[in-house]
Amino acid sequence: MRVGIISFAHGHAYSYASSLRNIEDVELVGIADDDQERGKQAAKTYETAYYPTYQALLAEKLDAVVVTSENSRHKEHAVAAARAKAAVLCEKPLASTAEDAQEIIDVCNEEGVLLQTAFPVRFNEAVARAKQRIDAGEFGDIVAIKGTNRGKNPGGWFNDEELAGGGAVIDHTVHVVDIMRWVLDDEVAQVYAEVDQLFSGNGVDDAGLLTFTFHNGVFATLDCSWSRNDHFPIWGDVTIEFIGTKGTLKVDAQGQKFDVFHGNGLSYMYWGDDMDDGLIRDFIASVQTNRAPSISGNDGLRALEVALGAYEAAATKEVVVLQGKENEGREKRD
Repeated sequence: MRVGIISFAHGHAYSYASSLRNIEDVELVGIADDDQERGKQAAKTYETAYYPTYQALLAEKLDAVVVTSENSRHKEHAVAAARAKAAVLCEKPLASTAEDAQEIIDVCNEEGVLLQTAFPVRFNEAVARAKQRIDAGEFGDIVAIKGTNRGKNPGGWFNDEELAGGGAVIDHTVHVVDIMRWVLDDEVAQVYAEVDQLFSGNGVDDAGLLTFTFHNGVFATLDCSWSRNDHFPIWGDVTIEFIGTKGTLKVDAQGQKFDVFHGNGLSYMYWGDDMDDGLIRDFIASVQTNRAPSISGNDGLRALEVALGAYEAAATKEVVVLQGKENEGREKRD
């Protein structure tokens, strides 16, 4: 199976490339990056070819493409890959606007190629087991959820609103909302948010507090921020607490670690699941077996709509009603 990567702008590209190199019968054909120095170094590291343009890479007749460019360029790259008849794994958020995300979905449907959104947290064992236990009814009916996704400011283009589509809210909302949607098998109906810049002077939001309600009545909150300082032992956290009629369940997706105390303070030694590897292997298996993606483009769009709704709510100081299930089923599922 022939796979290419478009852009190493996003940090996840490195772990994705490592995984691709370790999967039997998968060839990492090349890396395209308009940042020549970055692209050539990545190609050297992963022992593959460097392409100065994504068009040149797509001319190699690939089976699949991983898009890890800046958010605002996802549509350009994912659409081009689909037109080249390559399956697409697109980094989250699926796009920086709902219109661009829908176009990616529509073009992939039109070309008959698989589209998967990169939500690796689904491949965390604690998260997966939480869904299994909730599905089994162990905690009764879920009535409320509390989530956090608090990390460090990634720097670079993440602080450029034109390239990123926003700041911490668009970056960190989509991961946790996807897990909530997945566990509940339901869509967010409305959202309200407070969004601000509290921790840096980089011109984009770095703090957000969202409250939203699902169609089934479940109430949820999410603390999403770039509030961790440079000396924090790990990039951040992903926690979700489910409150049910028969009990509560708290999940810490970053909890698979040892706390190491030394002369310089505290550090974490992570020993747990490689979520990025789980995502890549799932994507490759879906392409190889021609099965529907486990995380669809529609999943990416629905999570993105919550983040965009949060920005609108913060600007207007009003609750924003989302499309919910209005467009469900538009995406082709083979």
